[in-house]
Amino acid sequence: MITRNLLYLAMLATAAVWGGSFVLMKDAIVQQDVYSFLSTRFIVAALLMIAYRPTVFHGLSSRFIKHGVLAGVLLSGGYIFQTLGLAKTTVSNTGFITGMYLVFTPLISLVILKRKVLIVQWLAVAIAMIGLILITYNGISIGTGEILVLISALAFGAHFVALGEWSNGKNTYALTLIQILTVSAIATVCAFINGFEIPPSASVWQAIAFTAVFATFLAFLVQTKAQSVMSATAASVLLAMETPFAVVLGVLILNEPLTIRIAVGGAMVMFAMGVVIWSDKKKAP
Repeated sequence: MITRNLLYLAMLATAAVWGGSFVLMKDAIVQQDVYSFLSTRFIVAALLMIAYRPTVFHGLSSRFIKHGVLAGVLLSGGYIFQTLGLAKTTVSNTGFITGMYLVFTPLISLVILKRKVLIVQWLAVAIAMIGLILITYNGISIGTGEILVLISALAFGAHFVALGEWSNGKNTYALTLIQILTVSAIATVCAFINGFEIPPSASVWQAIAFTAVFATFLAFLVQTKAQSVMSATAASVLLAMETPFAVVLGVLILNEPLTIRIAVGGAMVMFAMGVVIWSDKKKAP
């Protein structure tokens, strides 16, 4: 139970890192092609992981590797479509629409895997979605950027479900690295098709370093481990805290306004998080 509680906290820390990375990425992809940025980010993360544990692939089964690659393909879809959409729409729209994985995750579990989702967890998902709307909604126009981000939310939802099925707490490091290598390979192919661009400035390298180490290497290590002990729905609600964290960072660092609507929305997401943690503990063996 102590390990489980630590993983809940680690997932919240991951959400905070992801919330802070949106601003860095928005500026970076103005200077560097989307595919080139993702390629560089995930290659750096993969190299760090291999350097830290070079024998990570010893003794892995072909089935395990296949699952890792499939999870990586879903993750690739999420990041590529999200980043392409971010380049064509606002940060707030991207944050809100990405949060739709809260809905897609339990739906995919129910429809494809026939996994029952507790009624109280459906309630938590609904409360969290309303909270996200209150936090980020400033009028969303349906354009190319919004559609791309919606596709990414579907891919992220499928990724949550896949990890819930395939992560058993063993070989977490290897499963994480396989996913990151898959994303880096797909992004690199796309980058060279479009013309690979070297990061053009120190600020882009800073964004790459931050997202590679904290938002990729450590974040996915935490998520892969955590989903061996919690449901996909619980994980998606916890990571949805990235939006309130982004708002808090905006208020503290960028002096953005904190309205009653935003405060209520944040409180609703936090309440939903508490409900889903409570229900997940009740559900756990």
